[in-house]
Amino acid sequence: MKTVRLTMAQALVRFLENQYIAYDGIEHRFVEGVIMLPGHGNVVGLGQALRQERHNLKVWQGKNEQGMAHTAVAFAKQMKRKKIIAVTSSVGPGAANMVTAAATATANNIPVLILPGDVYACRQPDPVLQQIEQTNDLSISTNDAFRPVCRYWDRIVRPEQLMSAMISAFRVLTDPANTGAVCIAIPQDVEGEAYDYPETFFAKRVYRLARRVPDAEAIEEAAAVIKAAKKPLLICGGGVRYSEAHGEFRAFAEATGIPFGETQAGKSALLFDHPLNLGGIGVTGCSAANEIAREADVVIGVGTRYTDFTTASKWLFREDAKFVNVNVSDFQAMKLDAVPVVADAKRALPLLLAALDGYCAPYTTEVQEARDRWFRELDRLRGIEYGEGYVPEVNDANAASADRFAKDLDATLTQTTVLGAINLAIDPDDVVIGASGSLPGDMQRMWCARGVDTYNMEYGYSCMGYEISGALGVKYAIGDRDVYAMAGDGSFVMLHSELLTAVQEHKKINVCLFNNASFGCINNLQVGHGNDTLCTELRFRGEDGEHSGAFMPVDFAKIAEGYGAKGYTIRSINELLAAIRDAKTIKDRPVLFDIRVLPKSMTEGYGSWWRVGDTEVSENPRNLKAYADHLEHVKDARKY
Repeated sequence: MKTVRLTMAQALVRFLENQYIAYDGIEHRFVEGVIMLPGHGNVVGLGQALRQERHNLKVWQGKNEQGMAHTAVAFAKQMKRKKIIAVTSSVGPGAANMVTAAATATANNIPVLILPGDVYACRQPDPVLQQIEQTNDLSISTNDAFRPVCRYWDRIVRPEQLMSAMISAFRVLTDPANTGAVCIAIPQDVEGEAYDYPETFFAKRVYRLARRVPDAEAIEEAAAVIKAAKKPLLICGGGVRYSEAHGEFRAFAEATGIPFGETQAGKSALLFDHPLNLGGIGVTGCSAANEIAREADVVIGVGTRYTDFTTASKWLFREDAKFVNVNVSDFQAMKLDAVPVVADAKRALPLLLAALDGYCAPYTTEVQEARDRWFRELDRLRGIEYGEGYVPEVNDANAASADRFAKDLDATLTQTTVLGAINLAIDPDDVVIGASGSLPGDMQRMWCARGVDTYNMEYGYSCMGYEISGALGVKYAIGDRDVYAMAGDGSFVMLHSELLTAVQEHKKINVCLFNNASFGCINNLQVGHGNDTLCTELRFRGEDGEHSGAFMPVDFAKIAEGYGAKGYTIRSINELLAAIRDAKTIKDRPVLFDIRVLPKSMTEGYGSWWRVGDTEVSENPRNLKAYADHLEHVKDARKY
């Protein structure tokens, strides 16, 4: 057997260069490149290897380890998990910063390869800089924190271990049913150690995404349940998009007349104006989907994990509703005591449709009427102005907060009006991205997807700080098309480091910063369950010792300009539309719209419920009222 002597790091890079993926007759390299922040855990070993062994891999410089890993997550999500970016950091805090992003990837079933530097395998110079010493176990390092948030974890303590580790890593990265973050910890001494690797290890490897075909018995059982349905409902989950079963899902819905609701991950698989599209479903769903869901006797979930936001904490669906789940994961397919169809959606849906033998859902006008009611409400939301009922649940505290904001920051725009204006102003094929706060709820309800796969929402982990780094990842994936990051001011402050990377790389991303000087979503949750405001508004400390002073007038547009981006300050719809038009002429640097929107100007629940930890004992009667409401909803929720 022919061998080649390489360091472990050199072998790693050479291996990454030769990994391919194949599906539906298409074949291409699986690893697009590497984002890195060099440090003493990776700069000498892996850094040298990237210089020597890299041929096709791109290399980008990150600014924050969490941010650059989130860039990789969003890239893989937009690429439908068929291409990835690897990320690498130094030991210690650099590695720890990526734990959050690893969790984001795994919660969303998105493949990302994480290569953190690690402490010395030989232990001779211990403790090295940034090493944590656990007196009960010297084998533990910071990188052990990745174990619970990754689908696969390994540590290379001898250079020859790389071979089995990487084969296992790519098994997971290319497995649609069990993919997520993969962490391969690389001790800094082992990175530079050499081994005579077999040349076969570096041969071209092609991972074939075999589309799993369902068992005939499962199709037969599922068809029997659906045929008996009087009010069936489809749920379009992220699996529809990842399996590229858009056409099969559409054909199934149209042939059977079964309407469908969208999860955050499934949104934009079909366009908003499809006559069977009820829009977002669940806690952040709209009235159309939730009205039909409450009456559904059979629910057919395609590629969904049934998170509590989709099921409204298992309260949305009837206790006697039956479920049929089409999913590549047997774990997901078994949820809600469903008839499981463990298969790829692109293969399962045509077979299930054939087994239905002409079945058509006996709806008459219910679906169209529900859609009509929602679109009338959508028109209202797009036109709400200050002073015209912009407070979802009006009370003195909410009204006073909004009025104070309008006075302090000279701003009277409402969030729903701004979001509607952006939706109609950008091009149909532009991609929007979001993750946290009140915007995901408003977007799942209000955003009208006019282009396929143009909605990239990270809501499995709802990770604040994902939006801007994620927008950069989407931009790497979509090329010349525009991407718009929908972010709150709280999320921007938490992590916007990759805005500088976008400037450095001449990448145009559009940051729509909804500035309401608060963590508005959590403030709504706080006060909506009977509590007073505490640490959820961005106010100066007042004379009473609390954060009750004026709202803080942060100029986010100037922050962006300081990085080299173009900044716009928006206080009216005309200013917003003019800024969007002007920004479309910019091609080589990011732009940021600092849009000042009133607090409490989001959408409301539309017949949904979310279970949170309401207080059973309290001196505040509003808490007790919220707990009583909690008990009423729990009583009606499904038990499993």
